[in-house]
Amino acid sequence: MKTLIITDIQNDFIPGGALEVPGGDEIVSVINGLQDKFDLVVATQDWHPANHISFASNHPGKKSFEVIEWHGMEQILWPDHCVQNSGGAAFHPALRMERVEAIFRKGMDKEIDSYSGFYDNGHKKNTGLAGYLRGREADDLYFCGLAADFCVYYSIRDAMKEGFKTTLIEDATRPIDADKFKEIKTEISSKGCVIISSRDIPWQGSALK
Repeated sequence: MKTLIITDIQNDFIPGGALEVPGGDEIVSVINGLQDKFDLVVATQDWHPANHISFASNHPGKKSFEVIEWHGMEQILWPDHCVQNSGGAAFHPALRMERVEAIFRKGMDKEIDSYSGFYDNGHKKNTGLAGYLRGREADDLYFCGLAADFCVYYSIRDAMKEGFKTTLIEDATRPIDADKFKEIKTEISSKGCVIISSRDIPWQGSALK
């Protein structure tokens, strides 16, 4: 089943938000136009408690984008973002939601960050996304959303490890760091992820038309 994974199209990642991704607002219309080409559409949502360890504000004397070690792992400190029940955590108001059949929240454990839609960064807990997709017989996954070099990237890596066929829709995502994204594209394509444009996705299967 051809499945669209919409990653973190939330207000805090849109220009003007707490952790804005350059051009993040530009992809909303692209994603809206894609949805009817897919048999299944699901979304992920960053959903942090206010005392999350990834927030620089919870580390006195530290600043946003500093890197620390936490529980033996490298941790980037971010501005407070996508705090549970806040306006910044809400999906962008222009994002179509009527075709989204399930939402998988991540980053809820205050002690560990969670970029991927499948697992936290330590791979200690899973979100249930892989099991849900297998239950729906969804094996052909297409990824879009924010940010390309963090949550989209980590989700693709985990999807490949779980044995799913993966495709990145390049014009339906935006990175924080464009140079890093170039390196990421080389890495994931070498491991089997296909990188395409939204124009390349045909109407097929049982997807609505």
